[in-house]
Amino acid sequence: ITSNFYYDTELSHNNMLSRFLSSASARHANHVRTLATFDKVGIIGLGLMGHGICQAAAMANNSSQIVAFENEQGFLDGGKTRIENSLNTMVKKERISRDDADAALNRIVFTTDVSQIANADFIVEAVIENIDLKKSLYSQLGAECKPETIFASNTSSLSITEMAESSGRPDKFVGVHFFNPVQLMKLVEVVRTEHTDPDVYDKAFAWVQEIGKVAVACNDTPGFIVNRLLVPSLMQAMAMVDRNDASVKDIDISMKLGAGHPMGPLHLADYIGLDTCLFIVEGWVENFPDERAFIIPDCLKAKVAAGDLGRKSGRGFYNWDGERRGDPVS
Repeated sequence: ITSNFYYDTELSHNNMLSRFLSSASARHANHVRTLATFDKVGIIGLGLMGHGICQAAAMANNSSQIVAFENEQGFLDGGKTRIENSLNTMVKKERISRDDADAALNRIVFTTDVSQIANADFIVEAVIENIDLKKSLYSQLGAECKPETIFASNTSSLSITEMAESSGRPDKFVGVHFFNPVQLMKLVEVVRTEHTDPDVYDKAFAWVQEIGKVAVACNDTPGFIVNRLLVPSLMQAMAMVDRNDASVKDIDISMKLGAGHPMGPLHLADYIGLDTCLFIVEGWVENFPDERAFIIPDCLKAKVAAGDLGRKSGRGFYNWDGERRGDPVS
């Protein structure tokens, strides 16, 4: 799966989903901007999330250099192209000037040489959601980076504490969970563990604010704030389908008109990807077997086993034609 659990979306859907999240308030709004910004920032992974984080950091102009790392040239080139295309789109829509776009791109050093991020002040990791891969990466970074480097993972569902302990410097480790698309979504969950040094946390929190995002504070709990609330609600909607309590259509209409959600839970699950939903909850159920909110509905398992993954496969709880949702699957 991609680094972020949420959205791979067109602008019309971004507008709906932005409304869904825009009510999240900055619980640490009393944090003041600090002069101790990070001069050199490293970004590991330029996929769906990483390229957006890299672009946001470069556009903020509060660091002298952004080092973007991928271990393969093809992935690096793909990430650079995504950033260039995004900046060009912003110029065409007159959101930024051509000079600002060029300046942002020139702040980024694209490399496949991991040693170039060894002296970064702050490193954000946005690789695939595989805990063993991430732990191995942080073990390597902990050994190679300067002692002052602060690490931050963009994971949406994995344990920050596990990764922090693998790094050998758990006091200098936080989570910074961005939402997709990073260029449009304002919210970032800044996650601390029991090991995180308060000064380190404050610096990471301030950096998120300095790149123009709304930071919210959270402890290292499964799913952090948004997904901890959202994913169980999707599972409960699926459990209603399992029990034949209501139809797919009526469940979604009810949450749109009764709760003011921009789209119903089953529509959203299809949009996210049912395989992604299953991946999340399977991990939670395995790691937190006593948490009654974490369940795996039968219909979810059956659809994923049948290859009905939602929007990405053309069929899930609904039929799909590309980005266009059709009628519920009969």
